[in-house]
Amino acid sequence: MPTPLYFDCDTGVDDALALAYLLNSPEVELAGIGTVSGNVSSAQAADNTLRLLALAGRDVPVAVGEHHPLAGDFHGGAPHVHGANGLGGLDLPAAVAAPVAEDAADMLLRLSREHDGALEVLAVGPLTNLARALERDPGLTGRIAKVTIMGGAALVPGNITPVAEANIGNDAEAARAVIAATWPIVLVPLDSTMENVLEEADRVRLVEEGGSLASAVGRMLDHYFDFYVTEYGRRSSALHDPLAAALAVGGVRAVLAPAVPVEVDATDGPGRGQTICDLRGQRPGPVDRSGAHVRVVLRTEPDLAPHLLERVLA
Repeated sequence: MPTPLYFDCDTGVDDALALAYLLNSPEVELAGIGTVSGNVSSAQAADNTLRLLALAGRDVPVAVGEHHPLAGDFHGGAPHVHGANGLGGLDLPAAVAAPVAEDAADMLLRLSREHDGALEVLAVGPLTNLARALERDPGLTGRIAKVTIMGGAALVPGNITPVAEANIGNDAEAARAVIAATWPIVLVPLDSTMENVLEEADRVRLVEEGGSLASAVGRMLDHYFDFYVTEYGRRSSALHDPLAAALAVGGVRAVLAPAVPVEVDATDGPGRGQTICDLRGQRPGPVDRSGAHVRVVLRTEPDLAPHLLERVLA
């Protein structure tokens, strides 16, 4: 039987690619999707998600989640990366379906009770919805089989500050609460996502060989690739959210992923948003620290791009 999965996202371009991957993954059943403000507002992310699902001809309930982070206000997203609408400026047909009445945190809580002990969570945006759900019911941790999070930077620089990755840095208070909670976490940081790259030839294949959803994602990536020229020196992109999705599904494997203590800096200093991963004692080989519930994925195999294309183009 496929594993029930709750997908929490801030639907921009790489979220769209991750969604296309998940929809073509028989290992999981998307039980629900919640949206959060990050790349775009939570409302825009829900609209984007429903449009993508309509292209794919799939019906998955979508719940609008938190608009503002736990502390402070949402500052408008990342249009320079994902385009003004989060979809690289691509104007997709409006969806007939609307978001469900419950919010994302309540959706997660409900699904955790319906699939007690079996539900897995994949979070690829700021962790505000998960933190809200924990506030409402701390017992949530005991009903979730695994939480996979795209976020953080362990041994590499951040991407919004010298130390902070966007999903963690955009709501450091929520990330601190979620990562401190005692549920099994797989943290997929920039250390591994930046090493998995989609190239221009791959993007063209999506456009030319894909169905309605895959082809649309390929066209969205055109804007996204422009942003990454300064990072890689060529038109390409990191596979942030798709790598987390592939690890959650089992399409790629973590080959260096020790379980270690992790804390999030939620102070107001220059370290705000940093994921402080205690990787001391790892030089002789990966060592799981006693009692640690966060597994930090530093290296994966095989290369994600061929597997991603094979599945999304199937």
